[in-house]
Amino acid sequence: MHKRALLAAFLLTLACSGAFAGDVAVFENLGFSDDSRYLLFGQYGILSDETRAYAELYAVDVAKNSYLSGGVLKKVYSDEIFPGQDGSGALYMALREFSPIVSKYKFNHLATGRMVYLLLNGAEPQDRLEFRDFQRGDSFSVDLIQHRYGEGEGTNLSSSFHISVMITDAAGKSRTYQVGHPDFKRKGVLEYRIKEVFFSPDEKGLVFVVERDEVDGNGNNIRYMVETLRW
Repeated sequence: MHKRALLAAFLLTLACSGAFAGDVAVFENLGFSDDSRYLLFGQYGILSDETRAYAELYAVDVAKNSYLSGGVLKKVYSDEIFPGQDGSGALYMALREFSPIVSKYKFNHLATGRMVYLLLNGAEPQDRLEFRDFQRGDSFSVDLIQHRYGEGEGTNLSSSFHISVMITDAAGKSRTYQVGHPDFKRKGVLEYRIKEVFFSPDEKGLVFVVERDEVDGNGNNIRYMVETLRW
């Protein structure tokens, strides 16, 4: 009986590994500039096929919802990865290389803003979010609109999305925004979901952290991006 249980557990592990077979990045909010106009974020992990650590850094103009000039760094490191490591060392190495941008825009790693929404691990993602910010008294209605193009599976597919936002203040006055690029198709991306929403430190900007499922030759990977607005 004990041997059968071990065999069943082993087969279940293989099945789960085969179903995903990609790698899952970790998102990091690395802070805003002193004036809250710019955001620095990153992601890191370990490649599933080569057991090498990778990191990506992005510096964003919050009002323009676009990357700053020189504000993107993507690195894969050749150092051997051992069991128990999570790839976070790659992020620290990349930050060292990115220090001119960090200094130029005066990013403060402690100034990460205030979170108002978080999709918990294991929770069912929704394309429509409704939540209230009790500190400001505002209510939020957020629609994630996504489209998939192509047939079949994997890299034959592409997709696009944008976010529609309505903010209603305590007095009942509403304002609406459209965030993102609905006509921009991303090859190999299967699905999007909103993982986090947070304010900039001055409370005049809003950041949507978008988790995306994408496919390459090694399976399904999870990566992150942001969409931003400022009023």
